[in-house]
Amino acid sequence: MTQTAFTRQTIVQLLSNMSDGKEIRAYLQRFSEVDQSRFAVIKIGGAILGQQLEETASALAFLHTVGLTPIVLHGGGPQLDAALKERGIETNKVDGLRVTDAATLDVARDVFIGENIKLVEAVRKQGVEAEGVIAGVIEADFLDKDKFGFVGEPTTIRKGLISSVVRSGAMPIITCLGIAPGGQLVNINGDSATRALVEALQPMKIVFLTGVGGLLDKHGKVMHSINLASDFDKLMKASWVEGGMRLKLNEIKRLLDASPLSTSVSITTPDGLIRELFTHGGSGTLVRMGEDIHRFKDKSKLDRTRTEALVENAFARKLKSDWWDELKLHEVHMSASYRAGAILTKVDDFIYLDKFAVVEEARGEGLSRTVWRGFTKDNPKFFWRSRTANGFNAFYHDSADGSVKAGVWTVFWKGETDWARISRIVERVATVPPSFVGDD
Repeated sequence: MTQTAFTRQTIVQLLSNMSDGKEIRAYLQRFSEVDQSRFAVIKIGGAILGQQLEETASALAFLHTVGLTPIVLHGGGPQLDAALKERGIETNKVDGLRVTDAATLDVARDVFIGENIKLVEAVRKQGVEAEGVIAGVIEADFLDKDKFGFVGEPTTIRKGLISSVVRSGAMPIITCLGIAPGGQLVNINGDSATRALVEALQPMKIVFLTGVGGLLDKHGKVMHSINLASDFDKLMKASWVEGGMRLKLNEIKRLLDASPLSTSVSITTPDGLIRELFTHGGSGTLVRMGEDIHRFKDKSKLDRTRTEALVENAFARKLKSDWWDELKLHEVHMSASYRAGAILTKVDDFIYLDKFAVVEEARGEGLSRTVWRGFTKDNPKFFWRSRTANGFNAFYHDSADGSVKAGVWTVFWKGETDWARISRIVERVATVPPSFVGDD
């Protein structure tokens, strides 16, 4: 066994022993099955390179060590701002894009090359081979020369160049510089360059690394998930969504429009990258095209066959024949495809999450987060239980306000603060009749 293979095996074994090791192994298996140029495109903001270079290099090196090679694209906006100011060159931004004249382009070239070298060297110091690709991957046309100057709109990605680097065993690290007709170098917005790479490579994961670690809501807090099918129009109309965020949302929507439904975009920090990629709960903001989530109060409005199939698929168990008939429905939040859903019932005087079900192939898409966000907003107080060995428990512990073991179950709650009530309900939840065949 080579040293690299031994290191990979050791790390995977260590991950398997973590509390959410089952999730990590499942994601590793899924990611390892695709061509490595299609694993992930990771866009790194310039601020990250200036403030968290070592953490970023460490996270990227970790992925390579476990056999996964991301396609890395980086910016350098803050560094370019500082360099332009130092040289006394003024530039404006229009529609969130930097107007780039010849003098600005010269500075941008020097800055991006410098930042590329820094990142490549930082990754190499982690013991992983990386190769800087300054220009040549992205071909572009002028976006609007009169309005923006030397700013390009990507037209073609030279996939062969990327594949060649990956096959050599190195991680490709690409700048946001493109080549226009005639060999003219052009500045390309990082989000636009990411979209072009995604359209060409069709990766399983798309990640934006930022200092904030996500998109912020109107209160300045990170939004855990965005389902564009239901959220995009509302966000674009919101007064607090400003130029940079508006541009990013538009670019994300464009790239997801051109990708398979299973594709998602993660916005996180370097420290949160591994958690975002390998656990159900994730870290940061997960954006997906998604699908509509329907809310039902009447059981007769649900498709019984598809609902039961979802639950049995998600739990890999056979439901008892009377489960549906005995279901005293409070409400259901169900995805349009019946691939994820939350079924809430009324037990005595409290709301009980009877089933939170997500089919295996939909995990990692963000459907679970979208459904969870919807029903928890409508139901601020509820209880649920899970078998102690359930792989979803890491997500449940992160989401719950409290939990306690009760026999074979762990009982969770959210929103309740009355300890006498919690104690009484925990005992009651532990005695709820089982739903699946063979649980008696």
